[in-house]
Amino acid sequence: MSKSTAEIRQAFLDFFHGKGHQVVASSSLVPTNDPTLLFTNAGMNQFKDVFLGGDKRSYSRATTSQRCVRAGGKHNDLENVGYTARHHTFFEMLGNFSFGDYFKHDAISYAWELLTGAEWFNLPKDKLWVTIYETDDEAFDIWANDVGVPRERIIRIGDNKGSAYASDNFWQMGDTGPCGPCTEIFFDHGDHIWGGPPGSPEEDGDRYIEIWNIVFMQFNRQSDGTMLPLPKPSVDTGMGLERITAVLQHVNSNYEIDLFQKLIKAVADVTGATDLSNKSLRVIADHIRSCAFLVTDGVVPSNENRGYVLRRIIRRAIRHGNMLGAQGSFFWKLVAPLIEVMGPAAHDLVEQQAHVEQILRTEEDQFAKTLERGLALLDEELDKLTGDTLDGETVFRLYDTFGFPMDLTADVCRERNLKIDEAGFEQAMEQQRQRARDASGFGTDYNNVIRIDEASSFKGYDQLELNATVTAIFVDGKPASEILAGQVGVIVLDETPFYGESGGQVGDTGELKSSAARFAVTDTQKYGQAIGHIGRLESGHLRTGERLEADVNPTRRARIRLNHSATHLLHAALREVLGHHVAQKGSLVNDKYLRFDFSHTEAMKPQEIRQVEEIVNAQIRRNLAVETNIMELEAAKAHGAMALFGEKYDDHVRVLTMGDFSTELCGGTHASRTGDIGLFRILAESGTAAGIRRIEAVTGESALTQMYAQSEQLQDIAQLIKANSSNLNEKVRAMIENVRGLERELQQLKDQQAAQESASLSSQAIEVKGTRLLVSELKNVDPKMLRTMVDELKNQLKSAIIVLATVADGKVSLIAGVTKDLTDRVKAGELVGELARQVGGKGGGRPDMAQAGGTDAQALPAALAGVESWIATKL
Repeated sequence: MSKSTAEIRQAFLDFFHGKGHQVVASSSLVPTNDPTLLFTNAGMNQFKDVFLGGDKRSYSRATTSQRCVRAGGKHNDLENVGYTARHHTFFEMLGNFSFGDYFKHDAISYAWELLTGAEWFNLPKDKLWVTIYETDDEAFDIWANDVGVPRERIIRIGDNKGSAYASDNFWQMGDTGPCGPCTEIFFDHGDHIWGGPPGSPEEDGDRYIEIWNIVFMQFNRQSDGTMLPLPKPSVDTGMGLERITAVLQHVNSNYEIDLFQKLIKAVADVTGATDLSNKSLRVIADHIRSCAFLVTDGVVPSNENRGYVLRRIIRRAIRHGNMLGAQGSFFWKLVAPLIEVMGPAAHDLVEQQAHVEQILRTEEDQFAKTLERGLALLDEELDKLTGDTLDGETVFRLYDTFGFPMDLTADVCRERNLKIDEAGFEQAMEQQRQRARDASGFGTDYNNVIRIDEASSFKGYDQLELNATVTAIFVDGKPASEILAGQVGVIVLDETPFYGESGGQVGDTGELKSSAARFAVTDTQKYGQAIGHIGRLESGHLRTGERLEADVNPTRRARIRLNHSATHLLHAALREVLGHHVAQKGSLVNDKYLRFDFSHTEAMKPQEIRQVEEIVNAQIRRNLAVETNIMELEAAKAHGAMALFGEKYDDHVRVLTMGDFSTELCGGTHASRTGDIGLFRILAESGTAAGIRRIEAVTGESALTQMYAQSEQLQDIAQLIKANSSNLNEKVRAMIENVRGLERELQQLKDQQAAQESASLSSQAIEVKGTRLLVSELKNVDPKMLRTMVDELKNQLKSAIIVLATVADGKVSLIAGVTKDLTDRVKAGELVGELARQVGGKGGGRPDMAQAGGTDAQALPAALAGVESWIATKL
């Protein structure tokens, strides 16, 4: 009986654990402190700093089952998902890593033992083929002589992508940085399936499938292309869990493995589908995995960056559900079945199940309206299409006006054997294209990043000043032996009281001084294991090896400490008031205020905000002791400590407790007792994205200052309206009612004016092919009156096409109205869209009424003059 997906995952981890590897948990799909990546897309991402030399771990061997997403940026498989046997937006990457420990021989031997060992995966040796980089004779000899793979099944792959080192068998982290040759292992599914071995003309077939890629990192590529040997060659491997499961379960498609078969059945249950071979079921089964885990890791649907990619995936899944005949919202119902099939890998998802379901359901409800309108318009456009390609302008209009993503339009067209004009769409969508480029075009030159081999010992939990030795100096990002007066740079010390920015807490400021120099520290950052003091040398000169005094600004640090401790109290209070789905999604703690982002699907009610504030202040008055303990990570979690969003944790962590009220993992600086905070005051509660709320608050003296300011403001208001504290509310209500009455009178006058002007305009209507047309540019008319005027003119003219425009503050306002009897030939949305394009704007609306704006007032007369001829072509 074949192993389940969960058993295969565990067997891989157990095998390498038995070979001395530390089992490391999957990191977040949102890469921690890595601006070069849109999503985590490989197992090595969380170890990148280790490979680059900027981070050191307590272990030199590691193994993981890493959650990955490839649906945006460089690695984008979205278009292929559901239509091929092995493409996914979400997958798990099994990997083993050596950080300067073992190299080629052991890496190859381990892989062969796991794949062919009778007690492990027990694959037939004659079914396995391997590839190596063309010039990697060392790897060839290991495979041929030590492992015993027949030489004819060892294939050399050279630079098959057009330039030096551009090869399927040469891996690079980026244009610069660590790189090296690969060896890949392929499984032969048999001659009953079409395809040839790698490197052959038939290599794209499904017979020979790559199951494992082993990268030998042995070079550091410079920006000029030079390959410098790495001082500690390392190993990075990746094997797709879904692919190896397909091999071990004797099926040819990933979608036939047990995990996907159960998910596909769940999709069929919630959509009502009966044909289990339908490709839409596979699309949805794949997409629920990426969407659920992305939300779990803090991504929410939006129109930018990661949130935009998530929105595209959700909407693609919903459309495929629509094609299957799903009634009402269905996608969110797949979270529970997903948890069941993912087993231990769904631990984080279990804790946030309700939050994930709510986010997906809200997005689905919003898109349902978009989908209905967009599909109707698309069907209409395709019915009139004369060729096999839908033009880019129409694809753009569907996206821009109806929020209908291009890939959904492409899906619909593909089902009808049609294409879309992608180039035309891209031209029409320059602004959105730029935004997408910003989202996916992450990149950096790894050799320009400050890399520091030294480690700094942080002593700032209980010291704000100490004597230390300068271990490194950087000027203009480059190592230097000294820094001179007036120069800006980074100073690294062997030990320091300065806190390097992390965990939402800003870096300390202060000064470094000796008898011969004074360095003003304006910020403190972490560089791997080193703490860098950023600033300017105000006087004298400093050299490496010198001793100096490091003094943190005590007043600023004290305020930061209070705000950081208040953040922990706030987090616990929010969970008490709103529920345990609340999880931190980001924070900022400085000396002025604190900002806390958290998962919650709706705006907090005033009474909830007040309740949270009261709970925090109650804990402050309890004057709880703030205590820290160093514990093993798993023990800390078992103790109930909450891990904070976006943080990396070592094997041993700092557990911060505030009495019986709050327990969290935190490396920041804090008050000694909660009473030190003094007072806590919430300034604002707002939304930053769907499902993410933000609280901004102040503590101590800042909270008192804010309360005094509010009191003074109320006194000023009372004086302005001649009121006092006893009748202020009453006076304000009376003034508001008075203003509302005046506004009603003003609106009545505007309506009367619109009716009068409409009466005089109706006589200006002309006839075009037997249809009445009225086009007019109005002077000194409030743009808000245009809709009322069009309604009046429709009533007066009975059957007509009406276009009105006005210019106010340099901005063009346009409106088009078409009476119901004419909308089958002339649509107001198309008409106003054509006019808007000519005046540098955009707009749309219903067939009988549509509005638009523009920025080119000079082009308005010509645009209006062309309406008659445009109408004539439609009638």
